[in-house]
Amino acid sequence: MAISDIASYAHLSEEDVAEIGRRFEEIEKQHRDSLGQKDARYIRTLIRIQRTLEVTGRGLLMVPTAGMALNKLGMLPKSWKNTAHWGFKWAGASALGLAKILENLEIGHNTMHGQWDWMNDPEIHSATWEWDNSCPSSGWKHSHNFVHHKYTNVLGMDNDVGYGILRVTRDRRWKPSTLLQPVTNVVLASLFQWAVAFYDVELGRVFAGKKSWDEARPQLMEVLNKSGRQVLKDYVLFPAMAGSRYREVAFANMMANLARNLWAYAVIFCGHFPDDAETFTKEQYNTEDKSEWYLRQMLGSANFHGGLALSVLSGNLNYQIEHHLFPDMPSNRLAQISKQVQQICREYDLPYNTGSFPKQFFQVQRTLLKLSLPNRFLVADPDNAPEVRSEAAFKKYPQVEAELQSSSPQRKGLATGLRMLRRLRPGVREIVRAYTGRSTHTAARG
Repeated sequence: MAISDIASYAHLSEEDVAEIGRRFEEIEKQHRDSLGQKDARYIRTLIRIQRTLEVTGRGLLMVPTAGMALNKLGMLPKSWKNTAHWGFKWAGASALGLAKILENLEIGHNTMHGQWDWMNDPEIHSATWEWDNSCPSSGWKHSHNFVHHKYTNVLGMDNDVGYGILRVTRDRRWKPSTLLQPVTNVVLASLFQWAVAFYDVELGRVFAGKKSWDEARPQLMEVLNKSGRQVLKDYVLFPAMAGSRYREVAFANMMANLARNLWAYAVIFCGHFPDDAETFTKEQYNTEDKSEWYLRQMLGSANFHGGLALSVLSGNLNYQIEHHLFPDMPSNRLAQISKQVQQICREYDLPYNTGSFPKQFFQVQRTLLKLSLPNRFLVADPDNAPEVRSEAAFKKYPQVEAELQSSSPQRKGLATGLRMLRRLRPGVREIVRAYTGRSTHTAARG
């Protein structure tokens, strides 16, 4: 199941682990020492673009209101409402949605990580930035920056492993309600900002008696105040400016928020739950040093590749591995750092989990669907399944361990071992037989 000895799992000696840690520290120092005007110009330019998009989007949503007034005065043709009216509405919603995506991911998320604190600009600083999201920045910085990034993928410590409601690993006990996971998943994606908003309040722990109301009440009030302001802005004030088109503009704002929610969900899930994104036990965390912390961040995260536009729109979280290694490193540096990380992985034969966005997203959704079922319906070995592995797999399949230990001019490590283990997983025929009790030929004839 989860990994309890990362060095053993990665087939690295103590010296290897220490050297990898030293290399990562060297990479961080190299980039941090070279930060300068080019980096500052990047974030300031992006903020200007984002604000221009937001003003443009909200302005476009108001154009039909002005057009209706001109139409009544006979200054526009009657056909205007059925043509340009529709175009302005959806152009405005699209621009606003894009602005919200940029603000939440590449700007807000990264600023609150302290990536731009070195600039000493009070307007672009983790201590002062409040993002366009229902979640208060203070709650996000605690649940995400501190809890998630410190305890990344440690079962029972990192609440982001399934967010408390999704089963993304077999280490989480199956319950009858888990059958509803496909529905829960869609709801979570659609309402992602609201799930994030109440996340740090931990209402589940409050109702279970594990957290006092005295502790939760101030957090809850902060969430309600922040989310209330968001609702007032997006669904009352700006729609009211549209007059009789109130519901139309409110709906456009809702579509912009929905687009942001779905995209943020997709980006975050593709960075944490594709195949081969590892989970770890508390024992591993309790005994690890900084070098093993680096390894845990690298093996527990996943990337997806694409062009510059995809990187910016995803907050450069398509480089999730590098972001987890260096959370407060400016996001525009992660593409360069990824090349250095991949070089280390090649030298030590460590896996570097990356793939296209569709591939990673498909793997996430497949895992969520599969794990909605009880374990008796899961065919793959729980120590060698796409969604979970542990060092026990190498004991169960000694032929793999023997191959890794055999003498060879080329280093054989975890990446080689995982490729061999994948070939030992059940194929289509075995899966069909497990589910139906028939061979694939019989199933085909049926």
